[in-house]
Amino acid sequence: MDLLALVEWIGEAPTAALLGILTGVIFGVSAQRSRFCLRAATVQFARGQMGDKVAVWFLTFSTAVVWVQGAQLLGLFNAAEGRQMAVPGSWSGAIIGGLVFGVGMVLARGCSGRLLVLAATGNLRSVVSGLIFAVVAQMSLSGILSDTRNDLAALWTTSGGRNLDLLATLGLPDWGGFAVGVVFAVLALVLSWKNRISATRLVFGAGVGFAVAVGWVATFTLSQMAFDPVTVESVTFSGPSAHTLMFFLDRNEALSFSVGLVPGVVIGSMVSAMLAGEFKFEGFADESNMRRSMTGAVLMGFGAMLAGGCAIGAGVTGGSVFAGTAWLALFCMWIGAMITDVLVDQRAGARAAA
Repeated sequence: MDLLALVEWIGEAPTAALLGILTGVIFGVSAQRSRFCLRAATVQFARGQMGDKVAVWFLTFSTAVVWVQGAQLLGLFNAAEGRQMAVPGSWSGAIIGGLVFGVGMVLARGCSGRLLVLAATGNLRSVVSGLIFAVVAQMSLSGILSDTRNDLAALWTTSGGRNLDLLATLGLPDWGGFAVGVVFAVLALVLSWKNRISATRLVFGAGVGFAVAVGWVATFTLSQMAFDPVTVESVTFSGPSAHTLMFFLDRNEALSFSVGLVPGVVIGSMVSAMLAGEFKFEGFADESNMRRSMTGAVLMGFGAMLAGGCAIGAGVTGGSVFAGTAWLALFCMWIGAMITDVLVDQRAGARAAA
């Protein structure tokens, strides 16, 4: 694709939105077919299993790291200009927000990205939870919860006006990030082999990570030729969910990569589910399930904005550029999710079996 010709034809903002749609479609198809979900992986891990969901998560994460770091080695992308790296990070936000998000995704039975994919395949529970997530994310970004978020984020921040570059801090060479990705990829393939994951699922699991690289490279390329400043970003669902919601509510909201990303995921997931014969309408099982999912969505909306991203935005996208607070947020998401599974779901299962 001749990106410059596209910019000259339709303009910078529509081009950014189209790139968001393209990235979203790749992510949506891949996530729907691979069943990628951080919540499912953490629950499986908390129960002492290194099963298929853990394997798919490691495959996605490693693929994102390999593709993104590989693109940087080839000069197609500069992580230093990425959104997570170019601004100060919040250690306190990563810790508190990550823990809160982890609790929320277990209660909601899906991380924000998974909820969006499920909503596109007819899951009405995910539609409701996803809308609540978007509203709370917007409230945390610029609404009634923004002051609380800012106060918590300001408790402990990175120095130097930028996020912490883990690769530079550890003194690793330029190819160090790529090597780390390869190590994770080997672990993912070993786990995949032990769990007898099909080649098709492996390809689509890797496709989720590839979508992250596509987003980074696409927005970076556009930023190098655009007249107006362009945010170098990739797949995340906290900010984009809020921006997409406001785009349909406020005529003054401009087109951007974020605004195109969410519809792209919906399109990709829906088409994939229909082609696979997996599109079907589902609702809440009962009132308690509805309360639980809605509570989880609220926690995820606030937690994601405080942590600097959701399970995808911080956990994979931010992790792929080795942003220090992103790795900490991801770790805290795992901890929060595992503790919640032990205290809520596993205890409930034990009581039911007694």
